[in-house]
Amino acid sequence: MARVAHRSSDIDLMARMMRAEAEGEGKQGMLYVGNVIVNRVVADCPDFRALTTIEQVIFQVQGGNYSFEAVQKGNVFYQRAREAERRLARQNVQNWREHPAKYSLWYFNPFGPCPPTWYDQPFTGQFKEHCFYEPKPGTCPSVYSG
Repeated sequence: MARVAHRSSDIDLMARMMRAEAEGEGKQGMLYVGNVIVNRVVADCPDFRALTTIEQVIFQVQGGNYSFEAVQKGNVFYQRAREAERRLARQNVQNWREHPAKYSLWYFNPFGPCPPTWYDQPFTGQFKEHCFYEPKPGTCPSVYSG
């Protein structure tokens, strides 16, 4: 059973985002980005409570900016989805989850060492250039159970 409801257009959208955000980090890096997208769909916590679809997650605006930098910059994100990334996106929605992004709701590339917290959220690990962060214990249990 799929972890989140999705249509083929959601898979395409997610595949484009995964490629745009992490193509340089290979399949594994793109799967980690997919983990974060799916985690945000299932997260019943303040930053993501109103988001119930992949499309809403990808086009979320916080503080006047899109949550994902690739939506703003658009260079790769606005290209067509490729089958290789579609397969990865389908893996994510079908419940592929792995550390350090298994429960992560955030990631970023700090261009230096990963800080131990990011906006007060604990660091869970790093893959290549991206640092991953999950919610503080007890603040968003749906991510751990969903």
